[in-house]
Formats: sequence, C-alpha cells, structure tokens
Amino acid sequence: HVQLVESGGGSVQAGGSLRLSCAASGYTYRPYCMGWFRQAPGKEREGVASINSPGSTRYADSVKGRFTISQDKDNAKNTVCLQMNSLEPEDTAMYYCAADIYDRRWYSPANYQYWGQGTQVTVS
Repeated sequence: HVQLVESGGGSVQAGGSLRLSCAASGYTYRPYCMGWFRQAPGKEREGVASINSPGSTRYADSVKGRFTISQDKDNAKNTVCLQMNSLEPEDTAMYYCAADIYDRRWYSPANYQYWGQGTQVTVS
C-alpha cells in the first residue's frame, strides 16, 4: 500500500518562502518519477515540478527560477522536497505530491498512480 504524506504548507506573504516535503512509503518498487502538482479553486490540477530516479528535474514555466525540487533516496522513505521562493499570490493552491512508477509526460496528472492528500499554500 503506497502512501504519500505531504507537509510544510502554510500561509506566507508575497516574496516569502516555504518548503514542502513528501514522504513516500509502502511501495514494492521505488517510483521512477515523483511530482508536485497544485490546484487552485475553480482551476484544473497542474504540474509544478518533477524529478525522476536519475535526478532529472522539470518545472512549469511559471515557477522556473523560483521553485526547486529535490529528493533524498538514502533513507527508508523516498522523500521529495519542493523549495518555493519568491512566492506570489498566484501560487496559492492546494499542493499535491504524486508518484509515477514510469516517467512519462510529467505534467499530466493522469500519468501518476499514487497521490497524497495535499497541503495548502496561501500567499497574500
């Protein structure tokens, strides 16, 4: 039973920073690709960033240069972090961690098999 648990959301003023973490456990085969998505009220879920097992990273244009995704595979839980700097009100959304056992179109939610419950990020 794969479980993804996010933490680190909260409220921050524009220009501030937050760091989100996602701990993955319960998998038989380590997911090849881990991603962060976000969904604002009334909008579709969109890809923010992803990282695959070799360490290649991809970002949405809207967050390039401000967000950084990283992973720690050395512990029992595959932990993926999203460092968010220079936050803007437009970044306000529920943020979700997701895992894909493959590595397909990273920005498409349909390609991810496992999802966390989400953590709220509010920028004012």
